Amino acid sequence: LLYTIKFEVMSQPITGDDLLNFFKTLDDYQPTLPDSLTAHYLSQAGLHTSDPRIIRLVSLATQKFLTEVASDALTHSQMRGNPATGAGGSGGGSKKSKEKKNCLRMEDLQPALADMGITVKKPQYYM
Repeated sequence: LLYTIKFEVMSQPITGDDLLNFFKTLDDYQPTLPDSLTAHYLSQAGLHTSDPRIIRLVSLATQKFLTEVASDALTHSQMRGNPATGAGGSGGGSKKSKEKKNCLRMEDLQPALADMGITVKKPQYYM
């Protein structure tokens, strides 16, 4: 099953019934991040829970965050005028792929993360 979750700004305060309905939908929701992965990192951070709704709520928030960062990085890449790299090259076959592939680069990721308040610095040299 494929779920679409839409986040909207509500003009009214959230009631207890709204929260109950939301938590009921989390029971059926299968997040992109596996529950075991989220539970592992939650336990390493000191949160030990067996409630799958809490685990899925954290998975959903993480998925939303990663999606926003990736989308912002793509926007920064397009604004820089970075041409998408093609799959074709010099060699083997006369067919050239017209499908454009994007590559996530640090030059695009740094400003996207900076918009979220995360500073990433590249080391001076690589070993």
